[in-house]
Amino acid sequence: MLRYLEDFEPGQVFKHWPGRTITEFDNTWFTLMTMNTHPLHFDAAYAEKTQHGQRLVNGLLVLSVVVGMSVKDISENCIANLEYESVRHTGPTFAGDTLYAETTVLEVTPSRSKPDRGVVYVETLGLNQRGEKVMELRRRVLHARRPAK
Repeated sequence: MLRYLEDFEPGQVFKHWPGRTITEFDNTWFTLMTMNTHPLHFDAAYAEKTQHGQRLVNGLLVLSVVVGMSVKDISENCIANLEYESVRHTGPTFAGDTLYAETTVLEVTPSRSKPDRGVVYVETLGLNQRGEKVMELRRRVLHARRPAK
């Protein structure tokens, strides 16, 4: 369903489906593709000696997947993503974990200068297969109003 500004209201919750299981390949490829050289993401011997005892999934991959899961419900029909206000990694993600996401609409603000649009302010949570929060982020999305018939 393509959503317009009028389709959002504060307090509305979207549980995004399906989830996405992150593989070692996903993590290694994304880490190399983005030129992240921290061995915590691709060196098992190094990661074994760290706090978690294993490789961590690259945080930007987690962010990309969590935001990507929200697109169908939140921003597939938007004019633009205006801002990522905050991104917090609240727990680790490991290869083999499945990510899920849910988004709460915090505010809907019609534009004062352009009556054909407005801003939807949301908070999205990334959860693992155990329901543990691994990420939270807030963003603002510019949406068009529904066209007049």
